[in-house]
Amino acid sequence: MGEPVLIVATEASADLHAARALEELRRLRPDVAPFGMGGPRLAEAGLECLHRAEEMSVMGLAEVLPRIPAIIRILRDLEAAARERRPRVALLVDAPDFNLRLAARLKALGVRVVYYVSPTVWAWRPGRVKKIARVVDRMLCILPFEERFYQGTGVSARFVGHPFAERPQPEAPERYRERLALPAGRTTIALVPGSRRSEVRRIFPAMLGAAERIRQRHPDAYFVVPVAPGLPEAALRGHLAGHPGLPVSLVKGQADAVVGASDAALVKSGTSVLEAALMLRPMVVVYKLSWLTYLVARMLVKLTAFGLVNLLAGRTVVPELLQRQASPVRMAEEIERLLGDGEARQAQLQGLREVRASLGEPGAPRRVAEEVARMVEP
Repeated sequence: MGEPVLIVATEASADLHAARALEELRRLRPDVAPFGMGGPRLAEAGLECLHRAEEMSVMGLAEVLPRIPAIIRILRDLEAAARERRPRVALLVDAPDFNLRLAARLKALGVRVVYYVSPTVWAWRPGRVKKIARVVDRMLCILPFEERFYQGTGVSARFVGHPFAERPQPEAPERYRERLALPAGRTTIALVPGSRRSEVRRIFPAMLGAAERIRQRHPDAYFVVPVAPGLPEAALRGHLAGHPGLPVSLVKGQADAVVGASDAALVKSGTSVLEAALMLRPMVVVYKLSWLTYLVARMLVKLTAFGLVNLLAGRTVVPELLQRQASPVRMAEEIERLLGDGEARQAQLQGLREVRASLGEPGAPRRVAEEVARMVEP
């Protein structure tokens, strides 16, 4: 029997970050026996998946409510597994609404909790800081300002760098187009609608409407869409059926290469925005929540921007279109401003270079693994 370590990642980006940390942990401690919840990346890295991340692939209050019984069952299953296997440490990644509840149960069992990717307590629900101090032994932050935020709160926090800082500088668009078998020499627009079915349903139709408008101005335009891990291709093809004349390629995964192949991109707000930013391609950030979730968020969130690039830059680097603003007309207009070699394009590219530089030094997965390995020791 190896040394049990509980790992929980409930969505695609968390699955990727946790998998890289697990790979490093196994180099440090080949005897670990990881179990818990994750997606295909964690499974490939050796996690025994008691539950799959896809079981939690919902977003927003309206979508979560019908799933509450299943979510509670998963929470109880993971708690029961921890009680049976008695890991010394758990690595919980993002998903605070779920993982902070799990952390409280694990602490009651005597399991030390390492939390990777801080909740956005600096944006909303700051009262959670007190709970974090009670149930989390070590908070590992991926944004440079978060460690400073936690000072004086009782939370043991460390900025480990962003995992995306590992990524090499992007190549020329032509190299990615060749790699993805995309047409050369055409105006290429990336459409990045997210990894959840609910996001795709709300955002992708408007993106396709924008694509039709862009093509009116640029008849040579070609569109490329990454299919997120865990998202069935059929979830996208159903929407494409309404646009039979639109030249679109679907690419399994490889969101960074898809954006790298583009002249400009429409990107769903979230982790995918930062992924796109690292490719140094001009973009427009879009997001649509259910109206119930949006109304609740407006009352609770105290931010002047919702795109991570703009938050890191401290100014508006990329255009942000939220709710009704995220219309085909507005999306097409903003993309048009970024095509060519004009002032708006160059200003955004400079801002993206600054954001990339702010993410810290490479080595975040290794630093996470070292923190977990220390907790494994008696």
